[in-house]
Amino acid sequence: MTPAGAEALWGPKIPDYRPRFPTHVHAGIAILGSGQIARAAHLPAYRQYGLDVRGVWSHSQASTELVREQFPFVHRVYNSPEELLADPDVTVVDIATRVEHRHHWLEAAIAAGKHVLAQKPLGTDPDALVPLIERAEAAGLCVAVNQNARWAPVWRLATLLVDQGAIGGAVGVTHVLDKPLPPIVGTHFDEIPHMLISDYLVHWTDITRCWLGNKQVTSVRARDGRVPGQPVSAKNPWTATVQFECGDGATAVLRVVGDVRTHSPSCPFWIHGTEGTVRGSILGREFVELERGDATHRYAVDGAWFVDGFAGAMGELLCAIDEGRQPYHSARNNLATLRLTHAALRSAEMSGAAQEVDLSL
Repeated sequence: MTPAGAEALWGPKIPDYRPRFPTHVHAGIAILGSGQIARAAHLPAYRQYGLDVRGVWSHSQASTELVREQFPFVHRVYNSPEELLADPDVTVVDIATRVEHRHHWLEAAIAAGKHVLAQKPLGTDPDALVPLIERAEAAGLCVAVNQNARWAPVWRLATLLVDQGAIGGAVGVTHVLDKPLPPIVGTHFDEIPHMLISDYLVHWTDITRCWLGNKQVTSVRARDGRVPGQPVSAKNPWTATVQFECGDGATAVLRVVGDVRTHSPSCPFWIHGTEGTVRGSILGREFVELERGDATHRYAVDGAWFVDGFAGAMGELLCAIDEGRQPYHSARNNLATLRLTHAALRSAEMSGAAQEVDLSL
């Protein structure tokens, strides 16, 4: 059933949520850092969509050997990052190193005249990134942040429905992570202070900001803590709640339950608006549903966050380069996500005290 007024608002057919690529521009991609995320998501996505990966570099010989074995479409393995940055066949550098090294490699890639797709979070200090972003823009370079969840099929479709006015203005956004946490104990993620807020939830913070549109988030509250049964060896809290408040009264809540025991893991979400509601789920039981007036429509969605989201993030960067514009997930745009994340961190360190935020670019 098609909701009343659907054709006038967003057309009779489902919006195209699939990754998009330029049709007449060739761009060579090089990946700086070939650890687990590069091998599990970046390279499979680029292989699936036929992108040209000129080469990779990793400080780990073991990672390099795995790339050679698993991804023979990659043209070469560089002996050093300097060799990668000097390669004239490389148009885009995909920075997949740990966050503490990203500022350095971002600066080096810009100096080498390369466009960049960098992992999230882009850095640890939003203000320190501004001069680099300005330098890249002055040089006509695109710097994008790998907020690949924006192109996860379910979230991408939800975003398009919101952007096309399907629910009117956003009133509230709610996320519940009804799934077990990934392995954290013994990994470098367990060494990151308030890891759920500073790293794990960044994708949820970012997509929430997208769904709130032009609304001004004015304050953030966040708390995290340990849960019953959490092992002593786990350094980080396993539960967290983040709340955003907007100047017009709209709100958002992100809730990580923690040690979830379920046979049907998922991450349900709701986007309530003045004229309707979009609801759905990602990472398990995936669907998108639009309720407007007396009608409800559930959309059939193909694909998955891994790997379509990663392909979409690179595809949007390549399209932006081709079309001479800044990408949707530009570093300048992403500064607001980073500032929200840092405000949430400050709040968590102050036992949930509200933190004012200024997201002006």
